[in-house]
Amino acid sequence: MRSSFIRTGAVVALSAALATGCTTTGGTGPGGTPSSAPAPGDAKPSASASSSTGKPGGPALPAALTGQRPDWRRCTAPEGGEAPGSAWRCATVKVPLDYAKPDGPTIPIALIRKEAGAKDARIGSLLFNFGGPGGSGVDILPRGAAEYTALGTRYDLVSFDPRGVQRSSGVVCRDDEEQAKAERTVDFTPETAAEEKTLRADAVSFGQGCERRSGTVLPYTTTSNTARDMDLIRQVLGDPKLNYFGISYGTQLGAAYAHLFPENVGRMVLDAVVDPTADSVGHARNQTIGFQRALDNYLTSTGQDPKEGTRRIVRLLERLDRKPLTVGDRELNDSLALMGVVMPLYAQQNWPLLTSALTKAENGSGAELLSLADWYNDRDATGHYSTQSHSQRAISCADSAQRPTLDEARALLPEFRRLSPVFGAALAWDTAGWCADWPVEGESTTPAASAPGAAPILVVGTTGDPATPYEGAERMAKALGPGVGVLVTNKGEGHGAYGSAACATKTIDAYLLRAEIPAYGKTCS
Repeated sequence: MRSSFIRTGAVVALSAALATGCTTTGGTGPGGTPSSAPAPGDAKPSASASSSTGKPGGPALPAALTGQRPDWRRCTAPEGGEAPGSAWRCATVKVPLDYAKPDGPTIPIALIRKEAGAKDARIGSLLFNFGGPGGSGVDILPRGAAEYTALGTRYDLVSFDPRGVQRSSGVVCRDDEEQAKAERTVDFTPETAAEEKTLRADAVSFGQGCERRSGTVLPYTTTSNTARDMDLIRQVLGDPKLNYFGISYGTQLGAAYAHLFPENVGRMVLDAVVDPTADSVGHARNQTIGFQRALDNYLTSTGQDPKEGTRRIVRLLERLDRKPLTVGDRELNDSLALMGVVMPLYAQQNWPLLTSALTKAENGSGAELLSLADWYNDRDATGHYSTQSHSQRAISCADSAQRPTLDEARALLPEFRRLSPVFGAALAWDTAGWCADWPVEGESTTPAASAPGAAPILVVGTTGDPATPYEGAERMAKALGPGVGVLVTNKGEGHGAYGSAACATKTIDAYLLRAEIPAYGKTCS
């Protein structure tokens, strides 16, 4: 299970994909081969000690890095997918593994670009991060590019695989068989000491697998290091300022960049905003509230009383805990069913899928709910899993210094269950199950987001967002500082506003294309 129910920000419409039996897929790809682990007996490395600066005042980067010129070539197909169209070009740039040692070892960062359509009106590059953390921008941008057609007239559309993700020295922690076993045996909401022991043992085993397979890169997968990579990418692309569009976790990354390099911020949009004031327990609490809010809105839309609809789902999960449903040679247990409930809540157009899946599961058929869980878990029809969850965990645990214990997680249960009878227990337990005995020390309790002197940054929050609740946008706008964070409120449902909410999309386009800054607190409905 992931430490939070955050997915990549490019939320897809699931109907057509599920109808054809397709799911997302990943894999390490070029440059993503597992790294060697530290020698036995090495002390646990510290992400904060390794990251150093990379900002003005820190060690200067050598000209061999800042003077790189990408060799743009036709993109190859991702594992299990198709190559993007002929307009897309891919390249690799080198960045320091450790910014404290800029002349030391380097790692590759994979880029993808589609040049601006109207070259005589070109503004520059627009760099995207779609969230996760752990989402592959090289894969996601061409798939979702139709949403950014207007932006693509005046910007080169650019994205990348962040360090530790797929082609950029992607972290690998376990194989498909180990992942499938965990889905069968780990209960996200343990009721017995034995189940608690299994939950923790799986978490520890996951971290040990990351260390064995990707130990060299593991201490350096912090968001602050990726922000430093983005400034090097900016220089390599030849842009005097960074124009940036961050979604979901990409908002945390954008804020980290603005904090480190305020003078280099161009036009920046943060959509579906991560709360910068929340620690790991705070994020779990926020999502407990956010997903229950979205579930209540969904239930109301179907004519159900939210409290009774919630109780209905709880009864189904309890029944699946006692006796999973057989689906071919697999089983739908309560933990997988919970993921199946989570997935459609990301986008309102997918709510009918949840209605169908719940109804069929109640009547003894778990196939649809299991398909939704597979989509969430990046499992394809052959049983292959992408490595996004590996990268997500590596980045999250390198960022967060918190390591809650099982006792501390157990103490959260009464509050979290009160906030959400459906999601609360799983999110409470996961605070202890996510980074247990992680081989790398985390960088900080909460990320720095203040960016005094930066150009105005658009901060867009959606009131019904389940994964990054609206309140996080308010806190981010305040944290960025006076005159920097510009709050835009989108009254609606789903994870992210751009492309799904006309007013918010129009506001973002006006800002990115014409530098029109809305009044603080503008509301779109």
